[in-house]
Amino acid sequence: MPKTLIEPFRIKSIEPIRMTSRAEREQLLEAAHLNVFKLRAEDVLIDWLTDSGTGAMSSRQWGAIMEGDESYAGARSFYRLEAVIQKITGMRFFVPTHQGRAAEKVLFTAVCKRGDVVPNNCHFDTTRANLEYLGVDARDLVIAEGLQPALIHPFKGNIDLERVQALLKEHGDRIPFGMITVTNNTGGGQPVSMANIRAYAALLKQHGKPFIMDVCRFSENAMFIKMREPGYEHTPIRDIVKEMFSYADGATMSAKKDGMVNIGGFIVLKSEEWMDAVRNVLILTEGFPTYGGLAGRDLEALAVGLEEGMDEDYLRYRLRTAEYLGERLEAAGVGFVRPTGGHAVYLDARTVLPDMPVAHYPAWALCNALYLEGGIRGVEIGSVMFGKRLDDGTETYHNMELVRLAFPRRMYTQSHFDYAAEVIDEVKQQAAGIRGVRITKQPPFLRHFTCECAWVDR
Repeated sequence: MPKTLIEPFRIKSIEPIRMTSRAEREQLLEAAHLNVFKLRAEDVLIDWLTDSGTGAMSSRQWGAIMEGDESYAGARSFYRLEAVIQKITGMRFFVPTHQGRAAEKVLFTAVCKRGDVVPNNCHFDTTRANLEYLGVDARDLVIAEGLQPALIHPFKGNIDLERVQALLKEHGDRIPFGMITVTNNTGGGQPVSMANIRAYAALLKQHGKPFIMDVCRFSENAMFIKMREPGYEHTPIRDIVKEMFSYADGATMSAKKDGMVNIGGFIVLKSEEWMDAVRNVLILTEGFPTYGGLAGRDLEALAVGLEEGMDEDYLRYRLRTAEYLGERLEAAGVGFVRPTGGHAVYLDARTVLPDMPVAHYPAWALCNALYLEGGIRGVEIGSVMFGKRLDDGTETYHNMELVRLAFPRRMYTQSHFDYAAEVIDEVKQQAAGIRGVRITKQPPFLRHFTCECAWVDR
């Protein structure tokens, strides 16, 4: 039996990559104020900035697009997607949004108030920002193992139930609901076990608190459960997914991940009362509840994509892809979050640049180095993304300095990953010459998207 796990698809359409030189990239990065978000996509060789909405759609999805009903209200495309989501989640009340952060904004606006506290394993950037914008305290309560990049643990995305219990005891009257993110994007794309989801749900129920899941990568999380959690080895992915959702009272999703589409998101709830409040905000901000900021063709593509994203052959290939790059990096002595997650490999900048002070933003510096050396665009998940500049000019720093290399779905082949491994190894060899940065301009929220930086002298 062959040991090589091949891509479970054939390529039907391609997009050329523009090759650039090191000298070109130096000029382009300077013009972008040392912020890879500001680069033009055409100037990037391998774009691993995010897996959100950047993948390839299938021929079935493209065919479904032609079925899109663009009626303003009551479009059949809405009801087709509604039926798929109700079947997958077991929840009755559903509205689409144009993407995940819109789902967060609508839900949080509807049910949160200033002074509330919301626990999560780890809030990702937009989740945290949407809560903090409303004056809500977003608490990260991932298990201790989830903060140790080199430590091997099958479910580093698990939430620390003892800390949740303590938070409920201290601030129970201020907690509108508890959240969990599957997989845990901030902490390395790490999965959450079914046992942890079940116990967390029971704890919240004991205190009368609803349980909301952020399910951007629910299919990948289900595959990790199948591969790593005893008792689920022979359980079909759809059944694992159904059990995961059965413990929740609602969910938000950026469908641009495991929905396998380029745009879209949704909110699904068990509570009609909450959905009434959600619809009021949705109409004000996103549009009528049967389109939620999306075209009918997008609803059709998502209905197909949610089903395709649960295919076990695809998921096995997807997880193996990240594992393969991890093996190449381990052989080269490059530090990364272990074990590899489902959608990305997270480089540990503190091990690649051990002598760089955190005040020079080592993960940001490593991001820039990857682009300069090989045209690879990743994203910093460290103190630029999650740190803050306080009123007195001092900075708070994140507990990890990571560079996420997130893989668009069904887009890159093994040779792209081999090339990336070589580039990362080259960067590691040149670590002593990599320069840190200082922030020269930043907005009050989500500064990593638009901040401007300058080199720090060595």
